[in-house]
Amino acid sequence: MNLQDDPHRRRNPLTGEWVLVSPHRTKRPWKGEVEELPADRLPAYDPGCYLCPGNARAGDARNPAYEGTFVFVNDFSALLPEAPSGRYERGELLLAESERGLCKVICFSPRHDLTLARMSVEEIAPVIDTWIDQYVEIGGLDYVAYVQIFENRGAMMGNSNPHPHCQIWASEHVPLAAASETERQHEYRADRGGCLLCDYLRIELESAERVVFENESFAVLVPFWAVWPYEVMLLPKGHHASIDTLSREERRGLADAIRRLGCRYDNLFRTSFPYSMGAHQRPTDGGDYPGWHLHFHYYPPLLRSATVRKFMVGYEMLGTPQRDITPEGAAATLRGLSEIHY
Repeated sequence: MNLQDDPHRRRNPLTGEWVLVSPHRTKRPWKGEVEELPADRLPAYDPGCYLCPGNARAGDARNPAYEGTFVFVNDFSALLPEAPSGRYERGELLLAESERGLCKVICFSPRHDLTLARMSVEEIAPVIDTWIDQYVEIGGLDYVAYVQIFENRGAMMGNSNPHPHCQIWASEHVPLAAASETERQHEYRADRGGCLLCDYLRIELESAERVVFENESFAVLVPFWAVWPYEVMLLPKGHHASIDTLSREERRGLADAIRRLGCRYDNLFRTSFPYSMGAHQRPTDGGDYPGWHLHFHYYPPLLRSATVRKFMVGYEMLGTPQRDITPEGAAATLRGLSEIHY
């Protein structure tokens, strides 16, 4: 079997799920339109933006004149700490449970016109410090089992405001994706006595086939089992279960990796690259998770240009996810891009 020519499927060891890879389909003629979007022209301050310093938000809330990062409870939270406890059950098939939680917004900068790709390492470092502070603070609440930090970048990903920001959703139960990764990493450690992602990263660094770039603390790679065309993982080279154990040097390494990847993404199709990005790390329910290895997922939808995206339709909704561009091909493309923003 030739992984670059023959149809095959690849298994994700973090979830146990499979993805169908059809590299031969890249040879079919493309009849769709490929075009560039006009460059974003955003002001440094927008008086109509509810995230800019000093501006009004929902209700009577008003942002302070912040100069660094700014954190507040989401005005339209999906989870609420005071949600009443309850359970609905009918037979063995219908079941619903109450879910408490907390949702916050983190503004990366007072500048309305920035993105992580256009911020410096020195500007991104305080964002990471804020992530860590919030993970520790929110994870310390007695009812919070998991703290999910994530960023939806771009209107294509449902982001309603271009001001640079991310969200935190903390929940009473461990959500599905993190629960699956917890189980798989625990099983791997129990069976083999090691860390799944430490062993995986060793293979990737030895082959370098899917590595986009690396620094002293982090490796940035297209995972072997990637579903999205230019999906990427950020992995710390040291074994860390959560972001709060990163050293000062490793935090700077993470900021460097985030900036460099952001530049490469934007340069790929010369657009402010849309994605959903988030940290996966150990639950905060008080359990012992020696097998957990911190990592960041980037899921971008763009396929061929700034306007041509990949959709999960047809067979992928009814059967299994599928991709044409191999992870190796995607990594080679990203590896060849400049880290100087277009």
